[in-house]
Amino acid sequence: MPPGWNGFHAGELALLGALALPALAHAEEVTICYNYGCYAKAQVAYSERQLDTLHALLAAALDAAAEREAVSVVIGRMYGIAGEQTPVWRDKGGNYADGGENGQMDCIDHSTNTDIFLRLLQARGWLRFHEVLEPIRRTRFFFFVHWAARIRERETQRAYVVDAWYFDNGHPAAVLTAEEWLAGKNPDGA
Repeated sequence: MPPGWNGFHAGELALLGALALPALAHAEEVTICYNYGCYAKAQVAYSERQLDTLHALLAAALDAAAEREAVSVVIGRMYGIAGEQTPVWRDKGGNYADGGENGQMDCIDHSTNTDIFLRLLQARGWLRFHEVLEPIRRTRFFFFVHWAARIRERETQRAYVVDAWYFDNGHPAAVLTAEEWLAGKNPDGA
């Protein structure tokens, strides 16, 4: 037997290599949650091509305000991609339009998933003007609790919430100052 011989023929080795390629096609995998309170979980894979598109949106931002606009769009697209692989495509804005569908998300699901998405972007070095903070909670009238993901502008240290809960799956996320959001402001200005 020749040195280094492992019992496989060249054709078999090529087939094994081809079978391994789909695993390499996914550049990033994250676990998202849904069905209110992170009751259900699923893996979502983002290909390098999808990530390149998202990176291009963020890289085009020339200042912090433009980066927040890009983050809004990127988060919406990340949810859209997640909806192609999981039942979250059914998610409607807020908590009452879902109709009990598998894939619905409340603010706990959204704040958790958006935080995961933002941390993926940060880990890749794509947030040049912001850093990711822990999610934030707003309580109004003792029993109306709402959660959102949060970022902070590096230069000014001003915090912003990134909140996709208000919209149907795939829509750009709301980005509001933490002060506005804590005071109860919604993306529609109310």
